[in-house]
Amino acid sequence: MSDSPSGSGDRRSLRIVRLANFVAPSSGGLRTALRELGKGFKAAGHEPVLVIPGERMSDRETEQGRVITLPGPLLPGTGGYRVLVDKRRVARLLEELAPDRLEVSDRTTLRWTGRWARRARVPAVMVSHETADGVLRTWGLPEGAARRAADALNVRTAHTYARVVCTTEFAEREFVRIGARNVVRAPLGVDLVQRHPALRDPGIRARHAREDETLLVMCSRLSVEKRPGTALDALQALRRRGRRAVLVVAGDGPLRTRLEQRARESGLPVTFLGHVTDRRLLGALQASADTVLAPGPAETFGLAALEAMACGTPVVASASSALSEVIGSAGAVAADHGEAFADAVDLMLERLEADRREAARARAECFGWDAAVDAFLAAHDAAVPVRPARPFAPRGVA
Repeated sequence: MSDSPSGSGDRRSLRIVRLANFVAPSSGGLRTALRELGKGFKAAGHEPVLVIPGERMSDRETEQGRVITLPGPLLPGTGGYRVLVDKRRVARLLEELAPDRLEVSDRTTLRWTGRWARRARVPAVMVSHETADGVLRTWGLPEGAARRAADALNVRTAHTYARVVCTTEFAEREFVRIGARNVVRAPLGVDLVQRHPALRDPGIRARHAREDETLLVMCSRLSVEKRPGTALDALQALRRRGRRAVLVVAGDGPLRTRLEQRARESGLPVTFLGHVTDRRLLGALQASADTVLAPGPAETFGLAALEAMACGTPVVASASSALSEVIGSAGAVAADHGEAFADAVDLMLERLEADRREAARARAECFGWDAAVDAFLAAHDAAVPVRPARPFAPRGVA
């Protein structure tokens, strides 16, 4: 496999087998990305097959192609994540599926599949959904040690796989640092039809905030690497300054009980919704917020933040993450502590509401799933669909 996309790609219909761990029923960004890319691969005439862990064995056809679930144990303390640990069973399944391409969305426990692909002479791609050193730092490893461990891991990954796909320049940097030459960029996207400003719902807003209150929303998994406590820190700082603000948290995870206890003890007006399965309801919540908070410092793209912007709501994100690259001037970034996030929220809300909402939507319109699908297919040297040019329509007209 060459080190750069061939352009036109293999014109055959390819069976693209995709492996992913850490996909729970309450997963957000990764589950969305897998679904949308699978739908795009299928629409382009390829045969996507997704293999993920679950409670029991299943094999079904879906809108994103074939989805095979293999039994995998729960990881303690992760709030529902399961992993594929039976290497022999996974290897047998891969042999049965006989993929033309392999795509792996787990840089740790599934990295061994790159060696399987080399032996089977199957071009394999590893997707970097997070920075290794960023995740290690959020788990408490000192910066120097995290960087050395990440570099060692990334050297092995870049050597084992034909290509490494990074969704942003931010994600690519740790591979550039080690001199990897087989890295390609493929941004993710957002559904600009299902997520739009018209989802704004006065009823939903009134359910969570009064007219004179600022409604903050965080859509995040409640786990250590996402740093959800920063959102509570920001709320506390804003209220201490006299801003009447409330926070709604959409998401679940191992830190939820601790965060709920903290909110109660501190008297903070926080509503914990848990995992919101109704995608339209989640969109309405995002569209009805004044600002969405994205405090995760290791994010390499930030799909939930981009979805909020598609709904016309600006985002305040961690300056340590890739989100400054994604949200541009339509949002704001802050250092990883509550006071800085509160400062950014105050600055954001000084803008005219119509201006900040229009800017958020306009920025989201730069990221469609068609472009993401094409970039991933190019990374696989697979045929990319030729799409008719879309007729011009003024912004906001479907």
